[in-house]
Amino acid sequence: MICCIFSGNLKRIAKIPIRHIASSLKEPDLSGSFTIRAIETLLSGRDMVQELHRHGFFYVLVLRKGRGEHSIDFVPYTVGDYSIFFMRPGQVHRLVLKKGSKGFLMGFTNDFYAPLKTESRQILRKVSNKNSCLLDAKRFKKLQSILEDIFEEYTLRQERYLEVIRSSLDIFFIELLRQSTNPRGLSGGGSEYQQERLEELQELMALHIARHKEAGYYAEQMHLTLYQLNAITKATLGKTCSQVINDYIILESRRYLLATSSQINQVAWKLGYEDASYFIRFFRKHTGHSPEAFRRNFK
Repeated sequence: MICCIFSGNLKRIAKIPIRHIASSLKEPDLSGSFTIRAIETLLSGRDMVQELHRHGFFYVLVLRKGRGEHSIDFVPYTVGDYSIFFMRPGQVHRLVLKKGSKGFLMGFTNDFYAPLKTESRQILRKVSNKNSCLLDAKRFKKLQSILEDIFEEYTLRQERYLEVIRSSLDIFFIELLRQSTNPRGLSGGGSEYQQERLEELQELMALHIARHKEAGYYAEQMHLTLYQLNAITKATLGKTCSQVINDYIILESRRYLLATSSQINQVAWKLGYEDASYFIRFFRKHTGHSPEAFRRNFK
């Protein structure tokens, strides 16, 4: 009976708004699998105000001049000059960008930029784990020059321009990795191999967390022993795999609680909990607040 009741409600669960590549003043016009827009054109002399939402693509905001506020997965950042914000698909954010800001907003899908070389994939993984970077004017100038070239290619659309853009993205990411020596949002230590396996774990959790919350399941999917998987998460994040799983469940819970109007039992169902009271106890244990109190206090 409980399952039947929940099944009826499931159709009415409010999902976190996912921006695919779509348009408005609040959400810039991003069409196709790649786009780059000049911030000055987007703002048109007005502030940009985006409510909390998530993207289905990589999102890169590069500001030569900027004022405002940016929250990514509930971590607040101050928007300033020579700042760069990089988001992975699935992250939630809220952006207020004041008029007069200058720079570029770039978006691309996994299908558009899927480097075959292992080294290039590693670089993308590293830079996409850094949600915010603040550079000085001299360092920023080189990155801006690369983006200006990309913008020109995208605007003129001459023969094989997409190939040129992909190659330019390689250079942009390498240069960003070189320059962002102390970015916020960088995951912990560990070897290249361990970082790669951590990324694999994170991708698996994003796909399966509603059905599988056991560390052993992910170890099996990754063809590792639980001991090996725990060694990886401890080396990279300083936590056991079970703790990493719990952290991810809490993050997804917060995303749904704050970015939707879903009832608590609906959020619980979306995360794979048929018993909403168990979900409430779990959330309170790991945050110190009930889901309802967290939603009310954050807003």
